[in-house]
Amino acid sequence: MDTSQYLEIFIEESKEHLQSLNETLLVLENSPDEVDMINSVFRVAHTLKGMAGTMGFKRMNSLTHNMENVLAEIRTGNIHITPELLDILFQCLDALEQYVEEITNTGNEGEEAYESIISQLNDILKNGGTTSGAAKESSATPLLSPEKTDESKGKANKTELNEYEKNIIKKANESGMLAFALRVKIDEKSMLKAARAFIVYKTLEDMGEIIRTEPSTQDIEEEKFDQEFRIFIVTEHDKEQLFKEVSSVSEVAEVEVDLIEISDELATEEVPAVIQTPAAKTVELEKAVEKPKAAQPAQSKGDSGSKPKTNTTVRVDVERLDNLMNLVSELIIVKNGLETVGKGSQNANEQIEYLERITTNLHESVMKVRMVPVERVFNRFPRLIRDLSRNLNKKMELEMSGEETEIDRTVIDEIGDPLVHLIRNSADHGLEKPEVRISRGKDEVGHVYLDAYQDGNNVVIEVSDDGNGIDVERVRAKAIEKGAISEEEAAAMKDNEVIGLLFRPSFSTAEQISDVSGRGVGLDVVKTKIESLGGDIEVKTELTKGSKFIIRLPLTLAIIQGLMVELAGEKYAIPLSSIQTIEDVDISEIKYVQNEEVIHLRNKVIPICHLEKNLGIVRQEEQTRQKMTVVIVNRGEKLLALAVDSLIGQQEVVIKNLGQFLGDVKNIAGATILGNGEVALILDVNSLF
Repeated sequence: MDTSQYLEIFIEESKEHLQSLNETLLVLENSPDEVDMINSVFRVAHTLKGMAGTMGFKRMNSLTHNMENVLAEIRTGNIHITPELLDILFQCLDALEQYVEEITNTGNEGEEAYESIISQLNDILKNGGTTSGAAKESSATPLLSPEKTDESKGKANKTELNEYEKNIIKKANESGMLAFALRVKIDEKSMLKAARAFIVYKTLEDMGEIIRTEPSTQDIEEEKFDQEFRIFIVTEHDKEQLFKEVSSVSEVAEVEVDLIEISDELATEEVPAVIQTPAAKTVELEKAVEKPKAAQPAQSKGDSGSKPKTNTTVRVDVERLDNLMNLVSELIIVKNGLETVGKGSQNANEQIEYLERITTNLHESVMKVRMVPVERVFNRFPRLIRDLSRNLNKKMELEMSGEETEIDRTVIDEIGDPLVHLIRNSADHGLEKPEVRISRGKDEVGHVYLDAYQDGNNVVIEVSDDGNGIDVERVRAKAIEKGAISEEEAAAMKDNEVIGLLFRPSFSTAEQISDVSGRGVGLDVVKTKIESLGGDIEVKTELTKGSKFIIRLPLTLAIIQGLMVELAGEKYAIPLSSIQTIEDVDISEIKYVQNEEVIHLRNKVIPICHLEKNLGIVRQEEQTRQKMTVVIVNRGEKLLALAVDSLIGQQEVVIKNLGQFLGDVKNIAGATILGNGEVALILDVNSLF
């Protein structure tokens, strides 16, 4: 079977399943007896194993199978969850993520078999402290009444429940759900016995919670059974529905459905529905439906007439969204052109206004489709903090807020690695050792905070900690030692300028290089990546109190609101999100500080940026004027006054890249097409500071 057409779906769903496993295992670390979580982990691992097997990734399937064996023992209560066991399970997840990464890049899973991890899993199974036979016997419950058991079936129908399974059934009964035991026999002539059994399993899995199979799921998949197998399920559906669904599977020859009830006397009720031939299926089902209502299990009031909530999300290829966004962009360009053509005509203006409303709504709708919550990235970090805590021998917790904040899909895919750098930096450099924190009167458990919120057309992500803070004098001394600055320059630098040195390539204050940090390849990479996304980063710190890294990112990289300005006869766009205010300044008010032109505005000294110098523009003739128009822009808390010749007005700006021949041009973020067909350059405000 050609599985290449399903590869993208496999990769996407595998990533989702692995993230789910990471999150659930973290919950289990704090609540190891949480039955629902244990059940969820087992189910997801089983699904992942089945997916890998279907796609032909044997090594990934083998590793997941060995992990599932351990999870099955945890599920039955034979093995208890410990931090050491979770370490190995997390190693499994890391290995599986490597497989998925390799498959994403090459289409193949690679040659690594991770035998050491599999060996550790097998050791756990051998030495996992499994319950003795006597203990099992004393805690077991007969599943089916002996007197109702056919002699020819012998022991097979006298299955016993362990404490875990009894607990699940009791909880199910309390919530109005039912437990059933199904015996399924595959036609002896079937050539695909395991495949038919798998279809039955998936059918029942979609209808409820499978708590046991006989034989094991692995043995069923490997056809290590005769013609019969048993499945025990907790479900909201009744016996007749289960019977109907299973009996409809091709080549199923016989089905029995038995209701399981755990009472004080441990009594069970069995109402078999047996089929022998395809023709008998309909007859037996009709008989079951005709039984008196009193014999049917009562339905809880809360379930009456209710339907299960269905997932209303649709998986859409990002390329299709990009194509849709490009069409919206072209529509906006046409709208801008019509505004130019229609000037002076009242009727045309009305139609253009109507078109503008439509394009604006369409743009907003498409943007909402492209937006995804930052939770998608944030969910990776609780696991990261757990690993850092163990590796660094520090007690730490991660507190997150604003996970529902949405940002463009393109940005979300790129922001993960910079945030990993910052969180590692906080954990390693920021948080002190427990004994140091106690001596300073702090809680021995350090805290790393990850917050996100929307601020206008930007999304702000803050990574902070309650640790040591940045020692500015130490950074200053280190910079002098490394020859990054002279002693005279160091003495003249303000604290925030000294902190800015941390973002220089290969600069690190760490005395030792560790697996976590200290190589000087972190913060400069963070800054470069964030600026490439049109964002900026700033740092706030207080010694012994902690540090905060503030990242500002644009909501979208496709269409923005811009202020059109004119400079030396050319038109430029300034992103509206960067603009604080616009001022007309008398030439006489311009002052000089260290040979740089500045203006004094609202108790702030703001440097002036003459754009023609930054952009390399040569004027045909010098300007003589009494006033200067400046656009005050910001990057974090820094302000800059951009001197322009005149203002044109606000406009929706479609960002186009400059193409492969021009590539990256300093101080330019891209270009846009104006209504009259002219091309205007979009200023990269952050690079002007």
